[in-house]
Amino acid sequence: MISPIAITGINYEVDERTKKYVEHKVRKLDKFIPRHAKKSASAEVKLVHIDKKNGNKYKAEIVLHVPDKTLTAKDSTVNILAAVDIVEAKIKAQLAKYKEQRTEDRGTLSRFKRSFAREAQ
Repeated sequence: MISPIAITGINYEVDERTKKYVEHKVRKLDKFIPRHAKKSASAEVKLVHIDKKNGNKYKAEIVLHVPDKTLTAKDSTVNILAAVDIVEAKIKAQLAKYKEQRTEDRGTLSRFKRSFAREAQ
């Protein structure tokens, strides 16, 4: 389970509704994390308010720490909640690649062990 979730706002006051929404989205990522990485996974979320002449923009960034890797995704839009949704989708894709790499390594090793055990007999 992604236990410590640090949510910070830069030039943005993080209200309770936004905080709950972000925590909900980040906790949903837990089912995409490989089993071996669930205990040590942690997340940092940065929400930034950018003032522009043409209008306000918000930037969301999620940094997810898993064993042997740090996954990062960021995006900016007109709505802070939309930015969080986009960043969540990007992290999901990165987690799928991470999980695929980790299971490929494990599969190769287990096949080697089985073939080695057969030869030893």
